[in-house]
Amino acid sequence: MTNYVAITSILSLLLGAQVSAFSVPMFKEHRAMQRTTPSKTDGVEIELPDFDELFGRIQEVSPLASMAIDGERGGFDVADAQYTSNLKWKKIEANKKKLVYKIDKIDNFQGLGCPIVRFRSTIEGPCVGALMAEFVMSLDQRSKWDPQVALVDEIFPIYDVDAANIAMDFQYGDCIRLGIGYCQTKSNPLVDAREQLILCGIQELPGNGCVIWGTEMEEWHNNLMPGEKRMTRSKSHLFSIALVPRDDNSFDVEYILQLEVGGVIPNFLTTPVLVETIKSMLRYAKTQFSDDDVLAPYLKTQAEKEDFMINQRQSLLIPF
Repeated sequence: MTNYVAITSILSLLLGAQVSAFSVPMFKEHRAMQRTTPSKTDGVEIELPDFDELFGRIQEVSPLASMAIDGERGGFDVADAQYTSNLKWKKIEANKKKLVYKIDKIDNFQGLGCPIVRFRSTIEGPCVGALMAEFVMSLDQRSKWDPQVALVDEIFPIYDVDAANIAMDFQYGDCIRLGIGYCQTKSNPLVDAREQLILCGIQELPGNGCVIWGTEMEEWHNNLMPGEKRMTRSKSHLFSIALVPRDDNSFDVEYILQLEVGGVIPNFLTTPVLVETIKSMLRYAKTQFSDDDVLAPYLKTQAEKEDFMINQRQSLLIPF
């Protein structure tokens, strides 16, 4: 049990992010090549990633994300048949009677020394991506299911989400949230604390689908980290949560994570704990999506959505 808690402390913050695991770098180290946009903090610019590369990576490993981006429905069977891949996944678990009914992995994905793991689940309730994102991005929600989390903070939200939509050339739905987050785990007698600096976003997609994504910031972004004392850095080389409705009251979830925990803990110890950690998150999600009081603030009528777009959302596309 002690070892479980120790390893879990490493994994508790690592539920979103990504670095250059593929052939094209996500960020540009040379300033002249960087594409930046203002944050809501004066003087702090957010470097935007190569969004085609980002979503290309996600779609390569997540058929459900491909389905969501295309605005289609049909469940995992249709997604697998329609969005084929040459990747060879190895089964970890499979049981259709369980909430998380299929878990697969690819060892040493992209030669980075750590596996990529894919989780599939179906949850009862309306498909609301913004609520699912809170379980990862909100310290209040995260602490309800993850006792090892120390800090989750959106330190630099983007000033205007439509700057991201323009950078995406409006190809990946509507970006409703984007910002740089800082995450930290608690230390214990066996394992020191870990930290991450990540860029996270939420895409609302045609057909009421959603993709929640994250990408690890690079070393040249370390000046954005709070405080002066640095901790062991952990990185998630690929992260996404894709949600696609099955009907009006249920939706499929595909959770993708490739985790490099940092330090010297071997994968055969970290992978089982990663699996149990994400199962815990999805079990918590199940309870929240069945709670009408929890859902109420996230459910908007079409008229309310149009009012938000016109009157409340600050946008480069709408004159002030």
